[in-house]
Amino acid sequence: MSKMDIRTVDVTQYLQPLREGGSLPAIVKADDGFLYVLKFRGAGQGKKALIAEFIGGEMARAIGLNVPELVFMNLDDSFSKTEPDEEIQDLLKFSVGLNLGLHFLSGAITYDPLVSTVDANTASKVVLLDSMISNIDRTAKNTNLLHWHNALWVIDNGASFYFHHDFKSWRNHLTRTFPLIKDHVLLQKATHLKEAAKEIQQVLDKDKIAEIISNIPEDWLLSEVDTMRPEEMREAYMEFINTRFSKIDILVKEAEDAR
Repeated sequence: MSKMDIRTVDVTQYLQPLREGGSLPAIVKADDGFLYVLKFRGAGQGKKALIAEFIGGEMARAIGLNVPELVFMNLDDSFSKTEPDEEIQDLLKFSVGLNLGLHFLSGAITYDPLVSTVDANTASKVVLLDSMISNIDRTAKNTNLLHWHNALWVIDNGASFYFHHDFKSWRNHLTRTFPLIKDHVLLQKATHLKEAAKEIQQVLDKDKIAEIISNIPEDWLLSEVDTMRPEEMREAYMEFINTRFSKIDILVKEAEDAR
């Protein structure tokens, strides 16, 4: 399977924590001179959140949505030693190794459903993406969307694929749809769902999905709790996404009914 062009960079400076995120992401500087929002492997949902963030982000990019560049970020153990805040110190200590970074969009503002504008096609694509990846966290309370340079940007897909928190019963999720779409922040604006579904079907195929899954770092798939091997986990993600993809018309109807 071909390797996508996902860069790997080293964290050179820890700048500030982002307190509004439940998992305490941070703004950091990397050795390429750019700023990133760093998502830590040592945070609450651990490496599973990084996997969800990576798959969701690259699927969003594949269907034509704006997503900040995602990079793999090496964090060494020197940062925890100089950090005075104990909570952050622990987070840095447990996150030594490979983490995930999103290019920092300087000056971006949080999407506000009452003020921000978004076209129906984009709104429909985001709604269908979140139905496919079972993202429970794109609500009016926490939009996880940004407005930057007059365009909508998709961030924070870490609360997706919740089947992977219990691989023992992951197959039960294959038959489900996504009723929680009723709470989606863009649902009312998603009036082009059928057209968006056709567009998604044209650009996102099994090969593209396989390419994204194959680029998940092996290290993120190793776990003390899960009995499945990394390869079996990759196959589970593939089967889950392909099953959702094959049910896109049902997801469209579910979203339309909810709207």
